[in-house]
Amino acid sequence: MKKPTGGGRIVADKRNFDQAPQKRQKQPQEPRRKPPRRPRRGNVVTRGIAGFVTLVWRVIWGSFWRLGLTVALILAAATFYFYTTLPEASALFDGRARGSVTMQDNEGRVFAWRGETFGMVSADKIAPVLKSAVVATEDKRFYGHFGVSPRGIASAIKINLAAGRGPLEGNGGSTITQQVAKLLCLGDTFDPIRWKSEAEFEAECRKSSIWRKVKEVPYAIAMEAKYSKEDILNIYMNRSYLGAGARGFEAAAQRYFDKSAAEVNASEAAMLAGLLKAPSYFAPTSNLQRAQDRASVILGLMHEQGFLDDAQYADAQAQPAVLSKAAAARAGGYFADWVMESGPGFLTSETTEDVTIQTTFDQRVQRAAERALKRVFDEKVAKGSTAQAAVVVMSPDGAVRAMIGGRDNTVSGTFNRATQAKRQTGSSFKPFVFAAALDQGYGPNDMVLDAPLTINVRGSGPWSPQNYTRRYSGEVTLTRALTQSLNTATIRLQEIAGRDAVRRVARDFGVSDEMAKGPSLGLGVSDSTLLNMTAAYAGIRNGGTAVSPYGLVELRIKGDDQALIGQAGGMGQRVISQKAAGELIGMMQQVVERGTGGRARLKGRPAAGKTGTTSSYRDAWFIGFTGQYVTGVWMGYDDNKPLKGVTGGGLPAEIWQAVMTEIHEGLPVEPLGNFVFDPNSAVPQVVSSDEAGAGDPLAAALSEALGQPAQQGQTQPQDPAGQPMDQGGGRVLPDPGVEQPGGPPTFPAETVTSDPEAEMPADDPLTQALRGIDGVYQQ
Repeated sequence: MKKPTGGGRIVADKRNFDQAPQKRQKQPQEPRRKPPRRPRRGNVVTRGIAGFVTLVWRVIWGSFWRLGLTVALILAAATFYFYTTLPEASALFDGRARGSVTMQDNEGRVFAWRGETFGMVSADKIAPVLKSAVVATEDKRFYGHFGVSPRGIASAIKINLAAGRGPLEGNGGSTITQQVAKLLCLGDTFDPIRWKSEAEFEAECRKSSIWRKVKEVPYAIAMEAKYSKEDILNIYMNRSYLGAGARGFEAAAQRYFDKSAAEVNASEAAMLAGLLKAPSYFAPTSNLQRAQDRASVILGLMHEQGFLDDAQYADAQAQPAVLSKAAAARAGGYFADWVMESGPGFLTSETTEDVTIQTTFDQRVQRAAERALKRVFDEKVAKGSTAQAAVVVMSPDGAVRAMIGGRDNTVSGTFNRATQAKRQTGSSFKPFVFAAALDQGYGPNDMVLDAPLTINVRGSGPWSPQNYTRRYSGEVTLTRALTQSLNTATIRLQEIAGRDAVRRVARDFGVSDEMAKGPSLGLGVSDSTLLNMTAAYAGIRNGGTAVSPYGLVELRIKGDDQALIGQAGGMGQRVISQKAAGELIGMMQQVVERGTGGRARLKGRPAAGKTGTTSSYRDAWFIGFTGQYVTGVWMGYDDNKPLKGVTGGGLPAEIWQAVMTEIHEGLPVEPLGNFVFDPNSAVPQVVSSDEAGAGDPLAAALSEALGQPAQQGQTQPQDPAGQPMDQGGGRVLPDPGVEQPGGPPTFPAETVTSDPEAEMPADDPLTQALRGIDGVYQQ
């Protein structure tokens, strides 16, 4: 076989070569066909509007979710911040900046509260019906929301708009949690530098605004996260103000019903819950019927929401809540205000602690005095009269037992006419003129001239006091001069004893620190309060020793055994001798028995006193005493206009008689001293202490001071020198060197001072005629 030569290929190779795969050529692809465009709808304008709307929607939607996310983050941050600042729930129960003052009477019974009373109580010790009443009234979805109730807010806005108010005016739709946030002032505390008072601080916290509502939301949510529902409800029920100075439901239950919040029934619970809307307006001490009507509405809500069944609801409606006896009496408001003013401020009106004060107050005496005053005004004072009256009752040692500072005894904090009103004393000042003379040795049967009188006053000219009737009696005993309230005789006695001596006696008895210097001093032209005048008469009754009127016996911090303050008043220094005091008591007894104070006479009980009427008829007084009590009565107008038809021997004496009759009911008869009077003579006669008031220390002291042996039947009086006096009278006092013209002089009206009571017994025709004048008396 012939070998292939050269570069030739064999056939097979050629075949294989020829059949070798060749590079594939890329086939051109057909272009994709675009879907056919939809035909555009509308013209250019409509297409432009649609595009703009789409753009706006995309912007709004993008902003909305971004804003929502931002708000959520801010809310979460604020909630977390408030959560970290919230203390334990128990630290929020008592939020008062000031403490309370609880006052007890002379028997230890509570009769008044001042400041904000508080009694903490835990949720498990509050009556379930009370919690139900609060939830039904304030937030029926309380146990289902997380601190804020959108449904409640929407419902409140709907109600406000339907009532014609703004959406946020009126009902706020706040949950109990939000109300607690407001009570806590969103965590702020009272700063005396930032706010002038606690009241201003609380007003700022209670102010409703959109910004405060916004801030309440995270604070409420934080509380829901921090506390249980029971804790939140407990804070609310302990901090809420419920009227009459009661902070929290425990204090309110004690204040109104004299029981714990754990013991209230359904009707009482409803009344307490009703106070949350407007504490002062719905307070049962302000208007019981209004409070009961509000409670009836609350009972209806409790019934609708299933908290009361039909039987419980019917029973509660049939037996509405009523006040406790102490709350209903509302006695002692003026007395309590006076005690608060007389004590140290840091322990009374400005105390930061809870304080208990034991006082001299006697609720029986107070109620009796109020009944008597009301009865006299109802029976004898013209309807619609604005005349005012004040009454003070005290023991001879100055312990104040009752006080009426005006005809309205239902409120506290009002003007107290017994302690704050300084009025001219009129003839009720005269006993101090006679006290000064008796203390110098003059006697009740010494004679003084009752005749026209003129005194030249340096710098102002002649001054002529006159008796009201313009009649004069000549020489009269001191006893008659006081009994008939004779002006000229009193002024003559004053000039004999000396004005300085009269001022000293009156000042030392506590009448006033500032008294007139002229001769009119003895007719009561100086001002004083009823409290001070009554205390001065108490000094006469106790034998001539001054007293400082007091009401506070003991003050202690609540829960402490040791008293911080004790009694700050009572018996003081001797002013006049016991002998002079006893003689004056006897003379003042004749004022009631046979003189201008006849309407004050007490049946079967000795009494002494003195009338007083200013020359302008602006003030009328009667102050007097028995063995047990010293009582003062004042009448007048707040604007100082004259009283018509009223003198001290008229309505004030009748009020005094009514008050003393009431408060002495059931008490034994006690003597005033050891002076008795012959009904046919004005000359006092000394008898033994065994005969007149055995056991009375004043009577015994007087018998010893007078040097009289305790022998029955010794009746002849003696002068201060120990010499027997004639039965017809004592020494004739010398004229004090004043002018005595032959007849009554005539002077301009402003220079004439007259006492309307002079020579005016209780049943004098002139007094009877005055009743017909259109004034205070009924027609």
